Amino acid sequence: MSEQLKNLLILLAGIVVILLVVILLFSGQSNFRRFLSVFLDGQGNGNSDVNRRQTRGVSSSGSSDNNQKKVSGPVVEMATLIRKCDDRLRIIESTGKVEIKDARYELIFVTRKGRNVVIECSPEAYEKVPFNQQGSLTYKKNTLVKFKYYEDTVYN
Repeated sequence: MSEQLKNLLILLAGIVVILLVVILLFSGQSNFRRFLSVFLDGQGNGNSDVNRRQTRGVSSSGSSDNNQKKVSGPVVEMATLIRKCDDRLRIIESTGKVEIKDARYELIFVTRKGRNVVIECSPEAYEKVPFNQQGSLTYKKNTLVKFKYYEDTVYN
């Protein structure tokens, strides 16, 4: 084997090793990429909201799914309700009086593009929005404005 051919094979092997390292470090679910994104985004604990959603069972396919659209005006998207979550503290006293404190109601929609959107809403809207009904979802930041589907329109 000639010296030039040996050098070419060493160079090709080096390129293959470098490509494998790049693929492993920068693949979609790598720990290195998540660690790097914390510093590039400038958020010290930006993953706490993501972890909260993942513990509730909302999975996302990509990093763009974890961030909802951040615009000042209302956003309108076609979406389907897939999950309802509520967080309530119910206090029952010895007199039989029942009091609910710190009530929080969330609706989780999936858009046509497959992105999960978590929306806070009122208790009335929480009860009225039907499952598996595709409609026009209007929200501002993470609060429901209205959900319009074929049979009805639900306002917050």
